[in-house]
Amino acid sequence: MASKSCQIARQYGYDLLLGSIAAFYVFAVPYTKVEESFNIQAMHDILYHQLHLDNYDHFEFPGVVPRTFIGSFLVSILASPAVLAIKLFQLPKIYGLIAVRLALGGIILSTLRFFRNQIRDKFGHQVEAFFVILTAVQFHLLFYCTRALPNVLALGVVNLAYGYWFRGNFYAALNCLIFTTLVFRCDMLLLLCPIALELLLTKSISLWEAIKYCTGIALLSIGLTILVDSIMWKKLMWPEFEVLWFNSVLNRSSEWGTHSFHWYFTSALPRLLLAAYPLFMLGVLLDRRVLFFVLPVFSFISLYSKLPHKELRFIISSVPMFNLSAAVAASRIYNNRKKTLWKLLNFIMLGLILISLGCTIIMFLASYGNYPSGHALKGLHQMGRLANTNKWWVHIDAFSAMNGISRFCENDYPWRYSKEEEITLDEFRHRNFTYLISEHSSVDGFKCLFSVYGFSRARLQLGFPPIILVKEPKVYIHGYTRIKDIMQINWPGCS
Repeated sequence: MASKSCQIARQYGYDLLLGSIAAFYVFAVPYTKVEESFNIQAMHDILYHQLHLDNYDHFEFPGVVPRTFIGSFLVSILASPAVLAIKLFQLPKIYGLIAVRLALGGIILSTLRFFRNQIRDKFGHQVEAFFVILTAVQFHLLFYCTRALPNVLALGVVNLAYGYWFRGNFYAALNCLIFTTLVFRCDMLLLLCPIALELLLTKSISLWEAIKYCTGIALLSIGLTILVDSIMWKKLMWPEFEVLWFNSVLNRSSEWGTHSFHWYFTSALPRLLLAAYPLFMLGVLLDRRVLFFVLPVFSFISLYSKLPHKELRFIISSVPMFNLSAAVAASRIYNNRKKTLWKLLNFIMLGLILISLGCTIIMFLASYGNYPSGHALKGLHQMGRLANTNKWWVHIDAFSAMNGISRFCENDYPWRYSKEEEITLDEFRHRNFTYLISEHSSVDGFKCLFSVYGFSRARLQLGFPPIILVKEPKVYIHGYTRIKDIMQINWPGCS
């Protein structure tokens, strides 16, 4: 029995470590933001409304650009047994949100395992171990791997592409990148092209064979997404083509903010990689094999930098490859740690890993306070049910809907919810809402019952701790003053 346990630990120990950290993030911060809203609402509707398409959220709130349902279907299928049990035991739907996020995380970490196995075969067990360590002390990859972003769905397929690339199955790697480009994220074209060009220049593939092997998957991917999404959107639809048109041709993504050309290299990558950032650059110098794999990914970020609208999640697919390069450097430093110069490098490396761990803890604490409306609705459910009324009708404003509340957070009857937009503050007193969840501290006709603080900024100080996370009231819960039962409850009050 002991030997069997040791064998399981050797085979799945790394998966248990990374999976446990990702699962901790899910249970600690179950709520979602606006970037995840389409896929999260789609998963909710697939699991709870099923064939009743008219009840699906995306018809009322379609978003700026359409997205595919294919990823949501896959995750929902995997989460459906857990959601069925949740329904049978009549548990709140928030447990369904946890189920779909764990299912998504399982998919992403399984593809990362596939890539990691190829790292072990090509670079050895020690490089694999450092790859896991560096991934574990980073915040964003394990935090995001359970979040239903199109970028994360694309990451799963990109991990497969990396694994096939390492294995020498170059056409399979290209097929994976073609599929994720046409279905999940059209911007993966910026990763596909450098990898394909490098394979052509090194004569790893031939142009004719690439066309022959990749045309089929391209047509299949387009056909699949048009078939599925045209049904779900009730009109002819290829989502990623519309996204490409919106972002690249119309260049309207810049309406959501712009950054300088160097932002990915000077801000996003240092936060994504932490200790792995300087180590990955060293890895390229220490092992010439690494350059072959890192150069196309580096080119991907350079090409992406030309687009003015930038977000950290856009380049999350680069993290596994950069972590590999960093792991190669860390392994070389560790093996030579008894030599004079390398001893200093080993000491610096250990310090960087500890700093990464500290930064990850700080980022987690900040992220915990980044979903105030989710906590607000949970608190309202706990206290608002004490009021003796036939129904509780909650209005959720746009800010709250974007910062923690999804359909999974809603309770069944007698609770009812509205996300109606463009209601003026003066108009609320003439509507029959029981409660308001709002970014506004005061609304005529309503009393502020309690507020929820959210992360505002980090502040440096002399002393311990050196970094203070400043929180401010972000969301306010109001009750209708004409309902006496609400006014009689002992609410915490607003500060």
